[in-house]
Amino acid sequence: MSSAPEQEPVAGGRFTPPADNRLTPPADLRPTAAADNRRTSPADNHLTSPADPRPTSPTGIRPGSPTPLGARCRTGPDGVAGTNFALWAGGAEAVELCLFDEAERETRHPLAELTHEIWHGFLPGVRPGRRYGYRVHGRWDPWTGARWNPAKLLLDPYARAVDGDFGTAVEPAGAGSALPAQLYGHVRDWPEQHIADTVRDDRDSAPYVPKGVVVGDAATDEGGADEWRDDRRPKTPWPDTVLYELHVRGFTMRHPGVPERLRGTYAGLAHPAALEHLVRLGVTAVELLPVHQFAHEDHLIRRGLRNYWGYNSIGYFAPHAGYAATGTRGQQVGEFKRMVRALHDAGIEVILDVVYNHTAEGGERGPTLSLRGIDNRGYYRLAGEARRYTDYTGCGNTLHVVQPQVLRLITDSLRYWVTDMGVDGFRFDLASALARSLHDVDMLSPFLAVIAQDPVLRRVKLIAEPWDVGSGGYQVGAFPPLWTEWNDRYRDTVRDFWRGAQHDVRDLGYRLSGSSDLYAWGGRRPYASVNFITAHDGFTLRDLVSYEHKHNADNGEDNRDGTHDNRSWNCGTEGETDDPGITALRRRQLRNLLATLLLSTGVPMLVAGDEMGRTQHGNNNAYCQDNPLGWLDWSLLDDPGWSALTGLAARLIALRRSHPVLRRRAFFSGRPQGPDGLRDLAWFTAHGTEMTEDDWYAPSATLGMYLSGRDIPQRDAQGRPVVDDSFLIVLHAGAGPGSCTLPGPPWASCYELLVDTSREDQAAPPATRHDAGTDIPLPARSVLLLRAVSGGDSRAASSG
Repeated sequence: MSSAPEQEPVAGGRFTPPADNRLTPPADLRPTAAADNRRTSPADNHLTSPADPRPTSPTGIRPGSPTPLGARCRTGPDGVAGTNFALWAGGAEAVELCLFDEAERETRHPLAELTHEIWHGFLPGVRPGRRYGYRVHGRWDPWTGARWNPAKLLLDPYARAVDGDFGTAVEPAGAGSALPAQLYGHVRDWPEQHIADTVRDDRDSAPYVPKGVVVGDAATDEGGADEWRDDRRPKTPWPDTVLYELHVRGFTMRHPGVPERLRGTYAGLAHPAALEHLVRLGVTAVELLPVHQFAHEDHLIRRGLRNYWGYNSIGYFAPHAGYAATGTRGQQVGEFKRMVRALHDAGIEVILDVVYNHTAEGGERGPTLSLRGIDNRGYYRLAGEARRYTDYTGCGNTLHVVQPQVLRLITDSLRYWVTDMGVDGFRFDLASALARSLHDVDMLSPFLAVIAQDPVLRRVKLIAEPWDVGSGGYQVGAFPPLWTEWNDRYRDTVRDFWRGAQHDVRDLGYRLSGSSDLYAWGGRRPYASVNFITAHDGFTLRDLVSYEHKHNADNGEDNRDGTHDNRSWNCGTEGETDDPGITALRRRQLRNLLATLLLSTGVPMLVAGDEMGRTQHGNNNAYCQDNPLGWLDWSLLDDPGWSALTGLAARLIALRRSHPVLRRRAFFSGRPQGPDGLRDLAWFTAHGTEMTEDDWYAPSATLGMYLSGRDIPQRDAQGRPVVDDSFLIVLHAGAGPGSCTLPGPPWASCYELLVDTSREDQAAPPATRHDAGTDIPLPARSVLLLRAVSGGDSRAASSG
């Protein structure tokens, strides 16, 4: 019960306003007769289900098995084919399985078997493609966190396919529309909003709810039991990985080479025209924005928008039906698998961005779609006042991962996507929220401990977004050795350097060489750092050099959403311009940023379209822009300037692939190696002298980094020492030109210039040679990559 003085006791689970301030709700919100006849004892406020004409079938269902959870086709003990249904609902009093035919007629089957808090039953004759949901009975007492409401049809959290969307088939989307009020377990529009979430809504939600789909194993396993064997996966080592973050829908919606009927789908991404770009660019893994089934938020629907990015999951086993070209009655599962197979055949791994920290049900005023109605107290972190939620995510709720059933849900889902769907790894959104035990982030938390010992999950790529919005959530550099992390320190430092906002180059040195200050502990390696300059949230790379302020008016929030901390520089004017000088400078800055990223030690991540100058016109939070603003514009490649930028990115990735010194497996030691006394890493000033302690603290816009290929601490497949070329990388963020003295012997006798970002034409390397100890021009705002040449080395210049 609440202790708030303005609130009266709960009667029959329903709030009664004071007699002198009673408000009469609209007729369609008034309590039903069934509600009026409920028991009113606060100690026993079980509420009966509203009367319903739909038939209930008390016979025909068999005990079945509590494992596996979800709906699984199987053959019963008497040889009859059917489906086993199993649902964890720890505090529930009863569970009904609801089957739907093609005319949307519902048949209810009580699940009478209860084993270790799992309700289960086997129903003969239920075949793949059948749609279903659950109604779960229990107490309605929001003050203690109990929010059972059998009037609400609930999506099975283990459903492997989902058909339909929340309300859009009944109430078409558009400005002024909203999620149907029937989706809410409480009376959404109750006149007294401060207690609206405590008033139970007895209207049936089934017409507005997507249904789970029974999926048969044989129907989607075209490749057989060996489909996802390790030897059929690319298995790219972490040091060799180049990540490419993309949106399944946005990547192909405007692709002229993809048939229109396939654009925006899994099949579209698998199309040869889409794959060709990925292969030509040279990336080794796609990191897909969320593909779990997700829902659209009410506040977006009211503004005529949709959740585009998909960070609003409601089905952790189901590929999002909206990305399917072949159908949504289970066909999306096979289509997703064929996409993964096509990417694998192209040598590209598939990494999923997963959102296990919260669900689409939001806070206490959000809809009741699945977990809230199954067992609100068992799945979510509740606040001290159990009516409300603990929110470490900024999205209204946080999954209670320390609860065994929640941990099981997450790990079962992860294993399913690896073993059944063929994916190669995961990027965990707001991973700190998953690592919280009671309240604090704990690197010995159950979630991290289970992942570390799981024989399937510990072998795939694991990427943490190492923060959440709660106190103590920022954990960059703190995740265990199995994990790789998004390194926002890299992002901020590189942005600041190229916009001229750094007073010295101390931090830049760490970021370029693998961020050993963050990751050189516990056996971690340089590939613990995912180096990125842009991501899906924030400016695109082109906008980073074109805008200093966000322009998010299209999101309908008066430009309040999105970060103000962009660390960007517009090169002289805000937004697009025809000024040739500014346009040339911006393109040079893009080349600088790409070169810095792809020549740094660590794992680089590109965002789809950054290599071709994609813009969102200053919108730094395009999460709701499912339109050309958020989609990749392939016509950019018709512009020679943007096509040249793509060519440079491909050439830099090829260089990286050809030279192991650019993708080291161990941190630099900085100590002399061998009889010549050279170090594996050395830092130089623009004068060709090695950096001193004073130099690191002195104001500077120039830094030289020498990478020795003779001192790589690794061996090849035959056990031989790996030897590579040595390179000098010079970064100059100064507004004016300068000169650079090339380090002399023993570092090199001469140098070959491979990359000069000041050049518009990047089709081939400059291929000029320069004697060591001489001065070479250092163009304003540029990156130079030079190969160290020893005496007698007469090799021609190579692009990698």
